[in-house]
Amino acid sequence: MIRNREALAARNRALAHAYHRLSFKERLRRALLVDLARLPIPTVKPKTERLLLIRPDHLGDVLLTTPAIRALRESRPNAEIHALVGPWSADVLSAYDEIDVVLTLPFPGFNRARSGSEPPYALLIRSARHLRRIGYSAAFLFRPDHWWGALLAKVAGIPQRIGYTMPDVKRFLTHGVERQGGHAVEQSLRLVEYWTQGARGDVTLRFPVDPVDRAYVDSTLEAWGIAPNQKLIAIHPGAGTQVKQWEPAQWTVVADTLSDQLDAAIVLTGNDRELPIVRHIADSMSSRACLMVGETSIGQLAALYARSAVTLGPDSGPLHLAVAVGTPTVTLFGPADPIQFGPWGSPDKHRVLVSSIGCRPCRVLDWSGDEPANHPCVRDIPVGQVLEAARRVARR
Repeated sequence: MIRNREALAARNRALAHAYHRLSFKERLRRALLVDLARLPIPTVKPKTERLLLIRPDHLGDVLLTTPAIRALRESRPNAEIHALVGPWSADVLSAYDEIDVVLTLPFPGFNRARSGSEPPYALLIRSARHLRRIGYSAAFLFRPDHWWGALLAKVAGIPQRIGYTMPDVKRFLTHGVERQGGHAVEQSLRLVEYWTQGARGDVTLRFPVDPVDRAYVDSTLEAWGIAPNQKLIAIHPGAGTQVKQWEPAQWTVVADTLSDQLDAAIVLTGNDRELPIVRHIADSMSSRACLMVGETSIGQLAALYARSAVTLGPDSGPLHLAVAVGTPTVTLFGPADPIQFGPWGSPDKHRVLVSSIGCRPCRVLDWSGDEPANHPCVRDIPVGQVLEAARRVARR
């Protein structure tokens, strides 16, 4: 471990620069994509305006696409809108009335299970045949660098293919949009501007909470001895990678302090993989915490956050879900850029905390081949700063 922060930051910047350079395999693939783009593939022209929205990502990125989906629906009220997402995100978009059909596909590179995966090009050919049978008039590639999805749309014979002019993507598009700086919500809105004639309407982030999910959360909290009028504070300590996580001991201090100072019940959330860290925090607390981990659906998690006074956690999809149900949030950012992926809402209501280390944001979300101690961008955020931010937004 390098103890000098300036030297560590310089070293990490150099590693991040090398990480973002194209590897030999990637350069070879780029040359292959040039040839694939020249293939004369016949298009399919359906009689009905049917739009396909391709988004391979997980919870947070999918939620940040929804204002653009709403704008597209308002401008195309008679069109069929289908979404093609990973099985891991199907429940997210199924909650929105703006979408008529949700199709699933285990996109290569996004399936965190990675077991029993079909070879990527075999999957592409099989999926393209299915999409061709349905027939689409246009496809929107919402992930800027998703060349695989752009190739899929071309092989499926979709006549209009809209995406960002990224090097490996643009050759498969019929309508390219230049990627600009700014928030991911703004980027998605720009992608559909030609079809919405620039109209955006309401661009707030919203997730519809089902009364059945509210009832489930109420009964679960009651089983834990939490009264209906008891103030709740939700903490989601997990994140997709280790470098984005705070130390469990720090969450323990925050949970106990806020429980005492705000006279609130603490609810810890997470998925199956995050159960060990959640249990570690709960076992270390002096106060009792309610655990909603593993089997909680997206809708139930949304209902829980909607009942909470504040939701805290590292940069992750559940924090965007809390924003989407109107709950104040405190988010700890590390390698990702909050200017692009921060909470879509008022900074007075949604506080973003970052470290002062000079290599942040490196935009490398997984440093699994390096010592975690060399990447302290989240762990360096002090407990006192998190407590102050939580108290401030909870008072709102």
